[in-house]
Formats: sequence, structure tokens, C-alpha cells
Amino acid sequence: MLTISDQSRYLAAAVLLTIVGIEFGGWFLVRVARGDQRLSPFQQKFARAGHAHAGVLVTLGLVCLLFADAAGLDGVIGWVARIGVPAAAALMSAGFFLSSMGRGEVTRPNRLIVLVWLGAVSLAVGVVSIGIGLLTA
Repeated sequence: MLTISDQSRYLAAAVLLTIVGIEFGGWFLVRVARGDQRLSPFQQKFARAGHAHAGVLVTLGLVCLLFADAAGLDGVIGWVARIGVPAAAALMSAGFFLSSMGRGEVTRPNRLIVLVWLGAVSLAVGVVSIGIGLLTA
């Protein structure tokens, strides 16, 4: 029988609700593909990257919640492990979308690209915490 902690259950519920936003992103990409929404080639690439990172990292985040529980992680390390990957999903996808915003022929990211790198750090901290937790459990 699978037992899930309250912390993981609440986070899983919140993460699952973000999938509606990811669906909206998919709808937006369909509009781009149809030509209903005009974006520069750079913006199209960043929109696809933002959408893909959101979907993959949300899925990984849900799996990591189960691994954090399996490792018995609690306290601060438990929260770091549980929040790291879902936070990375939000930060990285926001970084791709927000850093490519603008009208006209946008060809390079703005300063909000830093969100992608903050997301990468969050991802690394989350998975390393869980990995070490599983090895020491």
C-alpha cells in the first residue's frame, strides 16, 4: 500500500492543478502553429522550450514527491526535496516565456532569462536532495 505524507499530498494537489496552465500553453502553441499568433522564430523556440520544460518537470516533480516520502525525508531537507523540482518547473518555464516577451522582431532573451538559471539550480538542489536521501535511507 502506498502511503503519502500530508506535505507531498498537498504539493501534489497544487502541482496537478498547474496542468491546466500547461494545457493553456499547448493551446497557445497550436495558435502559433496555425499562424493565428505571430511570433519571431526566436520566440517560437522559447515558447516550445517553456512548454516542454513545464510538462516534463511537473511530471518529474510528482514522481519526486513519492521518492521523498520513500526516503522518509522530513524537516527542512524534506521540504527542499519536495519543492525543488516543482519550483524548477515554474521558474524555468516562466524564464523561457517571460524572457522572450515583446513586440516586433524579438531575437534574443531579456534579463528575465535569469529565471531559467534559477530553475536549473532549484532542479539540481531538489534531485540531489532526494538522491542523497534515497541512498542514505
